[in-house]
Amino acid sequence: MTKIISMLSILLIAGCSFAGNPPAAVKNAFEKKFPGATSVSWGKENAQEWEAEFTLNGKKISANFQVDGTWVETEEPINKEELPKAVLSVIEKQYPGWAIMETDKTETAKNGTIYEADLKNGAKKLSLAFKEDGTTVKE
Repeated sequence: MTKIISMLSILLIAGCSFAGNPPAAVKNAFEKKFPGATSVSWGKENAQEWEAEFTLNGKKISANFQVDGTWVETEEPINKEELPKAVLSVIEKQYPGWAIMETDKTETAKNGTIYEADLKNGAKKLSLAFKEDGTTVKE
């Protein structure tokens, strides 16, 4: 009987984890950090992290939180023209001939603000991350 109850508990927990319904600590932290967010959808990033995708001030944004509600990062797409000049300069100098395909601005608890750029040169693809001054960041 104990095994059955244990198995049912595991299935219940697993079912809730993937149902898009984060723990109360995560929801509370999200609502406090992003009041006014709309069209919120939740997904499980991994066993210890939840990701919310939402709209705020007309922008599509995503934010990640640990299961205890600790904020991890917030990411929003930006136009390549919004990259800092130092970042654009590094890309132009170190990756001539590469096209910038997608860019994001990410606020992180670990690294502060970083700018991400996905580059393409023929069949080759590359994802890079930089501080505002053009310093490369390892993610």
